[in-house]
Amino acid sequence: MVSRIEHPAGGYKKIFETCEELNEPIPAVVVGVIPEWLSGSLLRLGPGLFEVGAEPFYHLFDGQALMHKFDLKNGHVTYYRKFVKTDAYVRAMTEKRVVITEFGTAAYPDPCKNIFSRFFTYFKGIEVTDNCLVNVYPVGEDFYACTETNYITKVDPDTLETLKRVDLCDYLSVNGVTAHPHIESDGTVYNIGNCFGKNMSLAYNIVKIPPTPKDKSDPIAKSKVLVQLPSSERFKPSYVHSFGMTENYFVFVETPVKINLLKFLTAWSIWGTNYMDCFESNETMGTWFHLATKDPAEYIEHKFRTSAFNLFHHINSYEDDGFIIVDLCTWKGHEFVYNYLYLANLRENWEEVKKAAMRAPQPEVRRYVLPMDVHKEEQGKNLISLPYTTATAVMRSDGTIWLEPEVLFSGPRQAFEFPQINYSKFSGKNYSYAYGLGLNHFIPDRICKLNVKTKDTWVWQEPDSYPSEPIFVQTPDSVEEDDGVLLSIVVNPGADQRPGYLLILNARDLTEIARAEVEVIIPVTFHGMYKP
Repeated sequence: MVSRIEHPAGGYKKIFETCEELNEPIPAVVVGVIPEWLSGSLLRLGPGLFEVGAEPFYHLFDGQALMHKFDLKNGHVTYYRKFVKTDAYVRAMTEKRVVITEFGTAAYPDPCKNIFSRFFTYFKGIEVTDNCLVNVYPVGEDFYACTETNYITKVDPDTLETLKRVDLCDYLSVNGVTAHPHIESDGTVYNIGNCFGKNMSLAYNIVKIPPTPKDKSDPIAKSKVLVQLPSSERFKPSYVHSFGMTENYFVFVETPVKINLLKFLTAWSIWGTNYMDCFESNETMGTWFHLATKDPAEYIEHKFRTSAFNLFHHINSYEDDGFIIVDLCTWKGHEFVYNYLYLANLRENWEEVKKAAMRAPQPEVRRYVLPMDVHKEEQGKNLISLPYTTATAVMRSDGTIWLEPEVLFSGPRQAFEFPQINYSKFSGKNYSYAYGLGLNHFIPDRICKLNVKTKDTWVWQEPDSYPSEPIFVQTPDSVEEDDGVLLSIVVNPGADQRPGYLLILNARDLTEIARAEVEVIIPVTFHGMYKP
């Protein structure tokens, strides 16, 4: 899965440039034949506005949220995009400046105010962003664009109109939730976020949003906290981007990348600190695995520990014969990977991009196995008896269980990231295939498939082409796990015409089925979904 292509022309810089929204859907030119059964919408979120007037956004996760939609029907395709009209966006457009602090960009008081007004503006406290540029997911019969704060934004998946902002703090005891909920077949939504627990210590709450009630009322109003997990540090919760879920358990991986809450609450108001300024690394804790049962929802006291790594995306987790298997896209070490995702770094010439990636934490796809039957008298013994993995778990004298992973894929500066599976059939279950976006020194330049059992790999790649996270869509009534297609938005900045396109691949072998080309550049997108 290692990239065979270099990018000296720097075409990737184009996916980090501002674009305009469209007034109406535009038709795509289809090359190949789209399967008749593939009829629906690919919805994607990402940044589309990288500066406001003369003020730039500095980090990859700062640009204002742009929602994209490729509609597929009867072999024809259209493309549409609109900015999500969040408070952050509307106020920025109105005042022609950055008004609300984003992930790596601090907002400053209006320079037109006098010095006393500016001084008191600093002391109003933290105004949390609602810039929902990360993902979109269904809740009941509605769809919400999200980031990682307490705000989610209801959108119309057909017109891409912004409908309303929802503050989850009105319903749940959380400071924010991830952009990667787990959704069961009946529509139940699970998520995790940090909160204030006992004695004002930080903790993590796993929350549940039920399916649409019979009376068709808003399911968010019936949200509840299921179980609380402890934090390794009282006032410094770990950064959480996703979590795992099997049929009977929740899996939370607590990494050494910490949020300094004291700095978040004080320095922000006074000195214009941004989110990135509040992160720090605990160089001694390593990484902790936490487990909780789903029904009844209870925390399990086993103390699983391993070496330090960054984690953003779980691939899948499942149970097998008394063990929980957890597959992850990790980055080695305690330094925060997001330190390398400032736009100035990503827009550098190719040789400079490579040099920066040399200094960054290195990616690795890993499998950890957690034993559920644990006895203290078994110190020093490998507790894993599954025949198909080399992962180990060893009880230590202090009562902790030390985990060592099986490496599923590793390539220097070559990441398998933004993972996807056949979610509807194999989430939380024993599975074989993962699909991902290949990052070449942080630049997305290929689509990958990994057999997690045999470690066989497949790759789609073309020169000067920059794809997005591949979304798996299952063939109707199919039996095989990988019987379906992958959908990815690809940008080829050097193309003579139609530089952006929707790519449709056969999920079995990553051969191209069709592409739908449009006459616009499409900026980077992070996550999304297929809506039949």
